Amino acid sequence: MKIPLQLIDCLNESKVPYEILHHPEAVTAQRIAQAEHVKGRHHAKVVMIKSGEQRLMAVLPADHQIDLEKVGKVIGKTASLDSEKEFKSLFPDCVIGAMPPFGNLYGLPTYVDKNLAAQDYIVFEAGTHSDAIKLSYRDYEKIVKPQVEDLAIKLQPMKGA
Repeated sequence: MKIPLQLIDCLNESKVPYEILHHPEAVTAQRIAQAEHVKGRHHAKVVMIKSGEQRLMAVLPADHQIDLEKVGKVIGKTASLDSEKEFKSLFPDCVIGAMPPFGNLYGLPTYVDKNLAAQDYIVFEAGTHSDAIKLSYRDYEKIVKPQVEDLAIKLQPMKGA
């Protein structure tokens, strides 16, 4: 699979500088960050959340994990992790687990963890497990207009990382 055309079009139409990075195939956010040679705090990972019939995209640093209690407080109702088989059809142009954090392109409300919003740049998967994009956080925020909240807790460092 290739980088979704609508993602590249969106970046080009927004006239923002970005860099496409190619890396060895990796699946977990922490391993992807290692492959891209970026700190986990800069790698934006997507976590799909379900609340009743509503789906939303949460975006957090690779070195954090989602806190569903915090998400529930933000949205005002109970939240749970969405299952891949249920949200797979929302991203027909992406490999599951490699969706870019652009909920706006997929009709999804997008929430960003405040720790990611504090970074000067982010790196995120670009629809495949071997392509990523580096973009300034401010440009990302201008394009996606996410709601920035406290959504996650920091993970303990991986051994050997």
